Amino acid sequence: MKVKILRQQFPSSEPYWEIFEYDGPENNSVAGVLDYINYHDDIADITGRKTTRIGWECSCLQGICGSCAMVINGRPALACETFVKDLKGKDIEIRPLQKFPVIKDLITDRSSIQENLMKTNIYIGEYQPSGEEEHLHQYTAAKCLKCGLCLEVCPNYVDGRTFYGAAFANDCYLVSARNHTKAKEIGKVYDAHFGNACSKSLSCMDVCPMNIPTIASVARLNRK
Repeated sequence: MKVKILRQQFPSSEPYWEIFEYDGPENNSVAGVLDYINYHDDIADITGRKTTRIGWECSCLQGICGSCAMVINGRPALACETFVKDLKGKDIEIRPLQKFPVIKDLITDRSSIQENLMKTNIYIGEYQPSGEEEHLHQYTAAKCLKCGLCLEVCPNYVDGRTFYGAAFANDCYLVSARNHTKAKEIGKVYDAHFGNACSKSLSCMDVCPMNIPTIASVARLNRK
């Protein structure tokens, strides 16, 4: 099996493709494939040319940290949750998320997700619990990993400068549900950075590794 990886040595350098051979088990994850390629001290591409280790991030390898977010065979996904046996086609193509600055190879800078929350003061402050009926959805929305997959696939998200995407909308819902006095303030920034630009394609829900029903958060925010 061929593994085609879009690489980039430095943030300012040009990206380039490298192809590697993988002959390991099909029940391996894509994270396992990357480990397999990086295992030896002397790493070579499919032509035998020596190259450097592939840069990629991981922490938990259990689908709960979001660090290994990348584009696998054209679909944004977590490498640890994507298995070779489930992929279509004979080969694997891996590239970094395209809507975030590349640091190296498959490592991208997703700090803008947190920075946008800080700029708009999306934090709970004094806890003012809402009705019992919303607790289940609050728990579900709070599972967001800030992995960036929803932003990668979103047709409205470009670079996070104006439209902040589904991760932002979910946090707006959580804060407004847990602090009623901030609801009006949050409504303004929500409209400015999500509500007035979201086209409701719902592609964010298709790729979310935690299966967060963002449309439910949006509906509750609209009611508030």
